[in-house]
Amino acid sequence: MKEFLTTERIDPSKRLVVERTKDFGEIYDIFNLSDAASQSERCIQCGDPFCLNKCPLHNYIPQWLKSVAEKDLEFAFKLSNEPSPFPEVMGRICPHDRLCEGDCTLNDGHGAITIGSIETHITEAGFKAGYKPEFSGITTDKKVAVVGSGPAGLSVATYLLRSGIAVTMYESADRAGGLLTYGIPNFKLDKKIVERRISLLEEAGLKLVLNTKVGEDITFEEVADAHDAMFIGVGATKGKSAGLVGEKAPNVYTAMDYLTAIQRKNFKTAYDKKYDFRDLNVVVIGGGDTAMDCLRTAKREGARSVTCLYRRDEKNMPGSRKEYKNAMEEGVDFTFLAAPKEIILGESGKAIAVEAVKTNLGAKDDSGRQRMEEVKGSEFRVKADVVIMSLGFDPVVPSFLAENGIETNSWGGIIINEETYETTTAGVYAGGDCFRGADLVVTAALDGREAARNISKSLLK
Repeated sequence: MKEFLTTERIDPSKRLVVERTKDFGEIYDIFNLSDAASQSERCIQCGDPFCLNKCPLHNYIPQWLKSVAEKDLEFAFKLSNEPSPFPEVMGRICPHDRLCEGDCTLNDGHGAITIGSIETHITEAGFKAGYKPEFSGITTDKKVAVVGSGPAGLSVATYLLRSGIAVTMYESADRAGGLLTYGIPNFKLDKKIVERRISLLEEAGLKLVLNTKVGEDITFEEVADAHDAMFIGVGATKGKSAGLVGEKAPNVYTAMDYLTAIQRKNFKTAYDKKYDFRDLNVVVIGGGDTAMDCLRTAKREGARSVTCLYRRDEKNMPGSRKEYKNAMEEGVDFTFLAAPKEIILGESGKAIAVEAVKTNLGAKDDSGRQRMEEVKGSEFRVKADVVIMSLGFDPVVPSFLAENGIETNSWGGIIINEETYETTTAGVYAGGDCFRGADLVVTAALDGREAARNISKSLLK
């Protein structure tokens, strides 16, 4: 260990831009054992590791780095899979530069440990070696219903199954995974990775019920009566509105609708052909990781031009640096310090341009963020055949919540006891984006894990 003076940080190699923009395959290679070990040896094994503390799941990062450095893959696999329900997913999509790697002691001068890439290596090499996460089998007579199969739902199911509790998961879509399946493109997360993890849960006893919307295809009461407890993890997929004139035009779309349609296309299942953007000028409004996903997807779909409009500067973008850099490499045009003011419509009623105004960043507000100030007389237009709104998401509020005493707050988030994850209705728990609002996959995974611990404690006492 502590080889940071003689070994530089390296990142996994990427496919060439000219190759990767022709398909939706993952762009990063996975570390081999030699590279993973040498990168792990750079860790200085801090007495109070910032990386572990910054990780919402408090993954055993220094411990599994040491195991990889010592080439003890089996122990590293066990350590990695203990606090995390799907480390091979987290290794691929977590914003490591803002979390564990961002707080790595070596980040100031020597280059942070490539934690995410090593995390991916551990599980992929472990699966290849025949290792599997441990499950006890169904050892109790307790049953829990999980509504929603996204990150929070998969996480709560993982830890309930580890406790020997039977789980039935209800998913309204035709495939499980929620955001992991229909919201994150294949070039970041191959769907075989998600399907493999779900298969492991089914082997452990998970009963998966697809194409079933609780509250419509089956009543909330039917589900509740058949189980000892319930967990709601329906996410937040309703796109936020900018309130712009013209945003109701038929060729103005929300990010999630677009990404879901293209994923259906990649699955070779039915999708709405209006989302085929080949040879069109695409404008995406927003600067987060979902905006990057839309931009990079449109490039792969053969758009004539792909432009991102963001009202602040590059430094203030909420998306990860890695995704921004990848989008730049792939030919996306970025227009910073540009606040959209109106969607300009043509005679047909469709959007033909976005009118924006240039901005400056002024004094900091109470939160410490610089205020955005518009520059008078600086209006300009960007030609657009298609506009995608990527401004964040609000929870979709099922009617069964209020009907069953499950209270929500002013923006639709489910109210829970933040220590137990129980809602205002006894025996019903919730977590993930339907509680937090749109957040990270890792925080949804945390909610699922902690909710499972509290459900288990309540049912098995």
